[in-house]
Amino acid sequence: MTIPPAPLDLGIAFRESREAMLVLDPDRDCVADANPAAADLLGYPDTVLRGLPASVLHPGQLPTLIVFTQAVQAKGHWWTDALTPRHGADKALRLEYAGSLLLGHPPLMLVTLADLDARRRRQVDAQADAHMRAGLSEWQRMERVFRNLERENQLILRAAGEGIYGVNAEGVTTFVNPAAERMLGWTAADLVGRDMHATVHHTHPDGAHYHHHDCPIYAAFRDGVVHQVDTEVFWRRDGRAFPVEYTSTPIRDQGQLLGAVIVFRDVGPRREADERLRQALAEVDSLRERLELENAYLKEEIRFESHHQGIIGRSPAIEATLRQIDVVAGTDATVLVTGESGTGKELIARAIHEASRRSDRPLIRVNCAAVPRELFESEFFGHAKGAFTGAVRDRVGRFELADGGTLFLDEVGEIPLDLQGKLLRVLQERSFERVGEERTRAVDVRLIAATNRDLREEVRRGRFREDLYFRLNVFPIAASPLRERPEDIPLIAQHFLKGAARRLNIAEPRLTEGDARRLSRYPWPGNVRELENVIERGAILAVRGRLHLDLPEVDLPPRGRDAVAMALPILNPLTELERRARDRSEIEGALTLAGGKVFGPGGAAELLGLRPTTLASRMKALEVDARTFRARR
Repeated sequence: MTIPPAPLDLGIAFRESREAMLVLDPDRDCVADANPAAADLLGYPDTVLRGLPASVLHPGQLPTLIVFTQAVQAKGHWWTDALTPRHGADKALRLEYAGSLLLGHPPLMLVTLADLDARRRRQVDAQADAHMRAGLSEWQRMERVFRNLERENQLILRAAGEGIYGVNAEGVTTFVNPAAERMLGWTAADLVGRDMHATVHHTHPDGAHYHHHDCPIYAAFRDGVVHQVDTEVFWRRDGRAFPVEYTSTPIRDQGQLLGAVIVFRDVGPRREADERLRQALAEVDSLRERLELENAYLKEEIRFESHHQGIIGRSPAIEATLRQIDVVAGTDATVLVTGESGTGKELIARAIHEASRRSDRPLIRVNCAAVPRELFESEFFGHAKGAFTGAVRDRVGRFELADGGTLFLDEVGEIPLDLQGKLLRVLQERSFERVGEERTRAVDVRLIAATNRDLREEVRRGRFREDLYFRLNVFPIAASPLRERPEDIPLIAQHFLKGAARRLNIAEPRLTEGDARRLSRYPWPGNVRELENVIERGAILAVRGRLHLDLPEVDLPPRGRDAVAMALPILNPLTELERRARDRSEIEGALTLAGGKVFGPGGAAELLGLRPTTLASRMKALEVDARTFRARR
């Protein structure tokens, strides 16, 4: 059994006062003392009231009680009419609390309770006396005022669909219409007579406390100005907030501000519709981006076609390749183009696409070796906004760009093993999902893949999925290196010479028969790409119209009969394993001469006449490590 605290020695004025007074101990959440007037007002025996928790005396109003006590402690005195204790366990009381700190007894505070209903009755009685003294005419005028106000209130209450409530000059709710009841979840009986701000408007959208003095609704009956707001929220009875826009209009009578009428509406559905519209516009932006990307690819195709006028050559190897292109172009079969770097694998892919029924749609090229591992899925399939850090907008993937057209996967052997399964799934199911999006998108794509690796050997070593290899190797086409078709070299060189002269804006140098023989003797480890570089460099260095060929003599085969033999067509082409062994030997020899140096002057790439990136890719495919040759130096 809890023993109530002993009464404090507050003097006879505290005990005998007709004003109800409590002494609160905020730290202990209890009533430290109460005078008889407070016990009568609150309906508790003073022995029960003394020691009763203040939060129990104010059920459901702990936040308001805390705000009041903290204000008294901070300012020394404060008042509120938002606290409504119950008379015993019966009806709620409308009281005004006026609190002040007790000197000599910190942190106790003295709270005086004033019965607002009794005060109101006294005011009404006083006004009635005044009206009676003023005569019948004044009484009739006031009756008309109240009758007019009542009629206006009824008209407002019947307004269609919008929530409407009124407050008096003290901020106390005077009426609530049915629409407001439905939106707020409170009945009119619950709200009338209460502080409306503390009930439904107490918090900003971000959760911060919303003070009465900052409320535009209450400002209307202070400054007499109409206030319109569309960036705030009201709180329902169940604790959920909803966005509102409202208008607070002051009510006047003969120049005196009596209160305000508030008309509000729930704008949540409208904002949801706006969000759906925003998403639709984002989808339109995505489609526009796709068209822009397709346009960029088409421009690239035009540039490429102006630079490479198709497949050039009359050798048996080229004629066989052209026949294969004619056979497969009319189908949608997947094509795997194999061959060394610089042999024109992309030209073969473009020729197949241009001869197919998909030629009016773009050919989308992806260099698989240049795609970072962590961006593989985004590059191929696209991503949704916010799917990962840096995804600030939706992005269309290469598969989606190629829909209805052709997707060319260059260096397909460079795709990491653990990502090959995702590519296989798309090829099998003809559908995919963007990264960060659950929507499945169907796609109609014709696939052409190219590689300079021996994929069969990669499968044997466990570095390439066998099922993906069989999916790609439906119709294989081998691109022959230049050394196996020397009769095509003069034709290709003449084509590159015309293009170089046009780009450099110079007169076209002469390609002599001696130049053609010299070009045909060179083994061209970099194939067509290396030949193009040599011709362009020769055009730049041309003197009086004479092409200046700068070929590394160390790589030239012996002259005489051996040179003539090398210029003849190769009747017994090397197997893939023999080619790899020969290429490995050439690269290892160059690395030995360069002391393991790959790039820069005197490096292996310069000795072989290759681009450093091409040599690095070939070294990776042949598993040649330059560090072993540095140790031999």
